[in-house]
Amino acid sequence: MKFVITLISLIFFSLSAFADETLSERELKQKAEAFIQAKNARQQPNTTVEDIDYFISFLADEFIDEHLKFNVTMTSKEELRQGMIAKMKDKVIFSEIKIDQMMFGRNVVFVKYTEHAKVKPSHMDKVIEYTSTNIMSLEFGDNGLIKHIRRHHA
Repeated sequence: MKFVITLISLIFFSLSAFADETLSERELKQKAEAFIQAKNARQQPNTTVEDIDYFISFLADEFIDEHLKFNVTMTSKEELRQGMIAKMKDKVIFSEIKIDQMMFGRNVVFVKYTEHAKVKPSHMDKVIEYTSTNIMSLEFGDNGLIKHIRRHHA
């Protein structure tokens, strides 16, 4: 019986060694800031497909991206990429994202940010200017990549 308990304990502790590595607050801050910069770069007047690919490179192969207000969940990098490429048809006059505040947990960052943009969507006849403050959680997993995004829109 002692052997079985010892074996189970050994297996449990061995598996926990392969669990996600805990990122420091400094690492989380750097990763969140880089992600927000990439998010901003993918919606500019001069956005390229490379900007979109760079944004997507922050995501784990298996990820969840939830837009809670709109009840939309994305789990496919290719579908996300195609949607972003389609948005390149919009005329972007300007778009700016400013980080207002960050809060850190174990492998998670909550980012409160303000987005101010002026865009003419390709499917509309008028230009829309908006300013909104949003909260987004970024959960990091293997290799420091984002495995879960939750977007809480204003």
